[in-house]
Amino acid sequence: MATVHAAAPQPTTGTSDGGGAAQRRGDRYSGFRPEVQGLRAVAVLLVVVYHVFLGRVSGGVDVFLLISAFFLTLSFVRKLEAGRPLDLGRYWLHVFKRLLPLAVLTILATLVLVELFYPDYDAGQWRAEALASVFYVQNWALALNAVDYYAADHSSASPFQHFWSLSVQGQVFLLWPLAFAAAWLLSRRSRWRPVPVLAVFFGVVFAASLAWSVHSTATQQEFAYFDTRTRLWEFALGSLLALAVPWLRPGRRLRVLLGWAGMLSMVSVGVLVDVQGAFPGWIALWPLLSAAAIIVAGRTGSRLGVDRVLASRPLVRLGDSAYALYLIHWPVLITYLVLRDRPMAGPRSGVAVVLVCLLLAVLATRLVEDPLKRWAWPERNRRRLAAVIVVCLAAVAVPVTAARVAEERRALEIAASADRNNPGAAALLPGFRYQGDPDAETIPVITGEPYAKPSLGEPCPPGTGIDERFQQWCFDTVPAPEPSATMLVIGNSHVHQWIPAVELLAERNDWRVVTYIRGNCLYALPEEQVADHEACARWLEGTDPVVDAVDPDLVLVQGTRSTDEDQEQFTPGMEARIRGLAERGVQVVGLRDNARFDFVPAHCAADHGADAPECTASHVILGPDSPLDPVAEQPRVTMVDMGDLICPDGTCVPVVGNVHTYWDNNHLTVEYVRTLAPLFAQRVEEALVADGAAFLVGS
Repeated sequence: MATVHAAAPQPTTGTSDGGGAAQRRGDRYSGFRPEVQGLRAVAVLLVVVYHVFLGRVSGGVDVFLLISAFFLTLSFVRKLEAGRPLDLGRYWLHVFKRLLPLAVLTILATLVLVELFYPDYDAGQWRAEALASVFYVQNWALALNAVDYYAADHSSASPFQHFWSLSVQGQVFLLWPLAFAAAWLLSRRSRWRPVPVLAVFFGVVFAASLAWSVHSTATQQEFAYFDTRTRLWEFALGSLLALAVPWLRPGRRLRVLLGWAGMLSMVSVGVLVDVQGAFPGWIALWPLLSAAAIIVAGRTGSRLGVDRVLASRPLVRLGDSAYALYLIHWPVLITYLVLRDRPMAGPRSGVAVVLVCLLLAVLATRLVEDPLKRWAWPERNRRRLAAVIVVCLAAVAVPVTAARVAEERRALEIAASADRNNPGAAALLPGFRYQGDPDAETIPVITGEPYAKPSLGEPCPPGTGIDERFQQWCFDTVPAPEPSATMLVIGNSHVHQWIPAVELLAERNDWRVVTYIRGNCLYALPEEQVADHEACARWLEGTDPVVDAVDPDLVLVQGTRSTDEDQEQFTPGMEARIRGLAERGVQVVGLRDNARFDFVPAHCAADHGADAPECTASHVILGPDSPLDPVAEQPRVTMVDMGDLICPDGTCVPVVGNVHTYWDNNHLTVEYVRTLAPLFAQRVEEALVADGAAFLVGS
């Protein structure tokens, strides 16, 4: 990974306290640290070895972040103490002129691999991540995807996933200089020295970010892992270490002990701790304090010191190629796994992958990174530096955007003929005859782009009596000035997916529809929420107030719940919710859940064909008996089952009427729900008539 190196000190003149004194203060923070460069090599080797051979995270990335902040702080503090100008604009341009070319080369090469060897249904997602990577926001893209309950599953890991740490690092390279500039400004207007000011600032950042990291890791670890805010303390620790190192002078024996203890501790953390599942909370202090111990140990001058190994020529040279090795190893590994259809590399293939990555990293450093560092033309002025950066960004943005536009145009052309070529559920009706093109493509076109979930319409207008704490989940989905009835839809994504059919039902009967939906949250007991418990508990708290404010005539809920273990559950607490609504005179419509699987039917169809046996499945939820049946026998409670139209003849198939039924392993496609809409409306209306409901048009 990229590191800002501490350059040699430069002379200065005309400082307010005397050039010599200022220069001496700057010298405290100068000097090349070969043992830290070797530490970078060890950290990147840990990352590569753990990824290739163990399929897990090592903590080496966290060490990289600390080293980056360490060198960055040394560089700026040297300028501050020596009284030299910071020139932030040129610094930012120079840093990204150094970082982007090799990153862009890796991204473009990876995109070529994606087009050649990766499944077509993932290509769109990887293109989007390539764009996020080059603009240093990949960590946020992954964080949002990690908690997006509508995000489709993918058959392979992202070849751009490792750019998350480079994105965090790039964001810090933009933010940290502002702190140094503020310290410079404060020192100019007061008698405070920059180093104490920075120590206080980074100490506050360390404490605040670590506290947030511990909390966020405990409550939403998938998001926290990629969140810049939960990682700032790691950079702050590196900065505090840089400020303190000149004043830390332990004896030689203690330095030898610190160095080896830090090295053994750092190497072992990935084996002893589930880094990916536990980080970046307080446990991340383990590898970071281990690396800090090695840095404090420094040059021991002892034959027994770990610095004798770290400062060796091979490790220092490998440290020079650490950025390239980190960039290259992940797409090479993931591409190999995709080609061989394996979850992990074996011992022999793993060695081959590591050797190939080492060779490519050395070549990329010598042929691309080093020559560009020496390239003098961009350094002559800021405009040229900016031009290099713009060209780098455009080299990725232009082809990715062009590919996405072409895919969108193709999908629109296919959708324009959908009425004729893609009947969907209508193909199950008696007497249906297909009259479309024999070779028409199946819709939706699966490209890996983010799923376009059904729109919920406009937020509920103010003044409706809904508490502002719950307003974010309330939507006026089907407005009606003088509706014959009002329907309230409560639930999660398995209710959300039926919105196109609910809209048709409402339009046929002149109903108003209000939705109160949050992904992954169950309309049941709070303790039943497994993931994202706190947010779901807040959402659930608002269900009764929303019912009071909306005063619906009928409520649509997810009646039962399918599981990954081929079971159907009546979620504990749901029965009490349904009974409570019915007792207050509200008609309840409970939808029987759709089946879910351990594979993605659309992806299986793309790989093996829609008629392949491995792409079909049965599920207990298709059986005649539902846990909701006893509750449905109560007055004002109706159950609607669409299972036979999702999985005809008791078998779930990936394509019905030339339309993909599922877009991931448990959500229906918008396109298939639209073809189901007339049949859905008919079944709900018939069930309500059978229950004696009086608010249907024509009833």
